[in-house]
Amino acid sequence: MEAPPTPPVPLAALLADRELGLRHLAGPTEAYVHGVHASEMADPSPYLLGGELLLTAGAELRAGPDGGVGDLDGGVGDPEGRLGDPDGYVTGLVAAGAAALGFGVAPVHEEVPPALAAACARHGLPLLEVPQRTPFTAVARTVWRLMAEARTRELRRVTEAQQSLAAAAARPDPVAAVLSRLAASLGGWTALLVPGRGGAARTAVGPGRAAAGGAPGEAALAAVGALAERVAPGATATATDTLGGTHLAAYAVGGGRVLALATPGRAPGDHTIASVAAVLLTLLTASRPAGDEAAALTRLLLDGDPADALAPGPWYAVHARGAGDPRALAAALGTVLLDPREDGVRLLTDREPAPQPGWRLGVSAPAAPAELRTAGAQAGRALERAEAARTPLARHSPGGLGTLLDPAEARAHAEALLAPLNPAHRETLRAWLAHHGSWDRTAAALGVHRNTVRQRVSRCAELLGTDLDDPDTRMELWFALRWA
Repeated sequence: MEAPPTPPVPLAALLADRELGLRHLAGPTEAYVHGVHASEMADPSPYLLGGELLLTAGAELRAGPDGGVGDLDGGVGDPEGRLGDPDGYVTGLVAAGAAALGFGVAPVHEEVPPALAAACARHGLPLLEVPQRTPFTAVARTVWRLMAEARTRELRRVTEAQQSLAAAAARPDPVAAVLSRLAASLGGWTALLVPGRGGAARTAVGPGRAAAGGAPGEAALAAVGALAERVAPGATATATDTLGGTHLAAYAVGGGRVLALATPGRAPGDHTIASVAAVLLTLLTASRPAGDEAAALTRLLLDGDPADALAPGPWYAVHARGAGDPRALAAALGTVLLDPREDGVRLLTDREPAPQPGWRLGVSAPAAPAELRTAGAQAGRALERAEAARTPLARHSPGGLGTLLDPAEARAHAEALLAPLNPAHRETLRAWLAHHGSWDRTAAALGVHRNTVRQRVSRCAELLGTDLDDPDTRMELWFALRWA
């Protein structure tokens, strides 16, 4: 099961914390904070990823002769003219996606400049006053603590929902039970649809009634039906939409069937819960007989000759790692040929694999039965690439230097080269190389601030005693990280 994203912190939760003593001054009170960033720059917007609570003491905002905020420094070093310009300052923050602005009083200003409050009100940016007794670090720690608590609650909710869905799948009427349990977990309406041809009426399979709220209106039903027609052919795994505050979603189940959802809200873990239900429904509604594949597996075990045991193919070897049910993964990939292991799952399928929720997959090139040993090695290397690049699926690339190396020697060299780096440094360096040195994309992939990425990568260069701007160095480190 793939972990849901970390839920943001409602601004109201920070305002309710009496120890912080924050006071709302301007802008809306409803906002969600995804992180904290402190800056005294005249224009910090280029360093924001979006969703931050920006904390500042206003060192670059000087009091003007009229009591407002003016530019007494002549704008030196501020080519965009935002130094001392509260309107331009706030405009930049809004454009960068900042969630709110926290202004610390006393170090520079005795009170929040009225012109800044007016600009925040004008542009719809929440403005908070941070009292002198509250350090910026205290605000940041509170945000991280609230985010950790929210993530724990969401993980618990997702785990409990997964368990209840699995229990529902074992009941006498499993399809209806899974739909009903999903509706209760998400607090909305669910159905298993079979889109009609040429816009014909859609058929609901199973009751799919919500535990509360009943079926959505005609407009929402039509919209979710349109989503179902998009994913039913199988080219798209999921599709979402919003209509009048109702969140709509469709998940391909296989055989032309679609799991349809209509919920009043959408929490970070809802997609994970719905994906688990979609996998279970795929397994429960599959009408494909497994006799031929099971017989092929029996012949393979008895005779030991894949060429005689299997059809000509082509076949795909798949190596997978994840927290889901291997049998459900096998059903989604259209096979019963799987080998669950402690370090992952190995599968063999005659269908070209597609990404699966909650799993990372490495897929071999198409292979004949006699080439399956080579295909298995290809799938293993592809899985390592998928994990290094944090992508749900990687396919075998023909050739490459990796195929010329002895695995034992390559691993020994990798461990010796990377010995000075701790796990956090290795993970950051791997992600940074996988994203071609992009600070922003690496930060987003790791869930940290871009400055953290810069600090870790700089530390890696120091510990390794090498120049990370050298392409030869980057290549050698990338191969080492793949083999380590």
